[in-house]
Amino acid sequence: MESKSDQPPLICIVGETASGKTALAIDLARQFGGEIIAADSRTLYKGMDIGTAKPTSQEILAVPHHLIDVTTPDKQITAAEYADLAKKAIDDISSRGKVPFLVGGAGLYVDAVLYDFAFLEAPDLKLRERLQSMTVEQLQSELLEQGIPLPENERNPRHLMRKIETKGEPASQQESRPNTLIIAIDVDREVLRERVTRRTDQMLEQGLAQEASSLFDHYGADCPALQTIGYREFLPYIAGTATISDVRGAIIQGTMGLAKRQRTWFRRNKSIHHICKKEESVDLVTTFLNKESIGL
Repeated sequence: MESKSDQPPLICIVGETASGKTALAIDLARQFGGEIIAADSRTLYKGMDIGTAKPTSQEILAVPHHLIDVTTPDKQITAAEYADLAKKAIDDISSRGKVPFLVGGAGLYVDAVLYDFAFLEAPDLKLRERLQSMTVEQLQSELLEQGIPLPENERNPRHLMRKIETKGEPASQQESRPNTLIIAIDVDREVLRERVTRRTDQMLEQGLAQEASSLFDHYGADCPALQTIGYREFLPYIAGTATISDVRGAIIQGTMGLAKRQRTWFRRNKSIHHICKKEESVDLVTTFLNKESIGL
């Protein structure tokens, strides 16, 4: 029996930051002969290691990872560019008889792959010039005045400008990608806060302050890729107006806010299978791959 689609099977593990996506994906990939494609808007950048909770060398050794350290923080990668890279990785992994696992919490990047977005046209150059002269706070104010929700990364100037240019309209969405299983891990809020706190402390112990300082020295305080949680909080510290304790609290608070936005994003997708235990994911993947193997 022929397959219902020429597109190879794809398994997605999505959800909030610190929910355990990476650990689950590695376990599943090892069990089912898979390789991981990172769906994270920050692990794409070289040097942003500790603050992005980038997979360790041991994790990468256990299971091959793709779209890690693709470029440097001063060279932005759009969702459209990411989707092209991810699709090439999916085809490459599948061509070698492996199962591709798309793993991450960047909702727009994930959806760009799953729904084959038709991205909006290039912006008006005069409008772009005006927006480029505005501060992050001014861009945020303009969005709020127009009644447009802030983007997931609410301090990234590029994301803020694009929201204004498109009047908040998303890229047009096509039909969902066939041959795809999407799994999300549900985590209790208090458990998630404990994990976020523990991870933040570990990052600080591993040298996050030094990493952030080095990146700002090299790329500048206005580098868009560094206007993200885990890095931007260090700017007052570097300036001498905040303590490391202040930075720690700001990172935890910012991460919990990000988790809330990610949860809202993925809750809108009714195709996602929400799980609480690893055993549930094993059953889902087994059933999915069995169906694909017989072409159902």
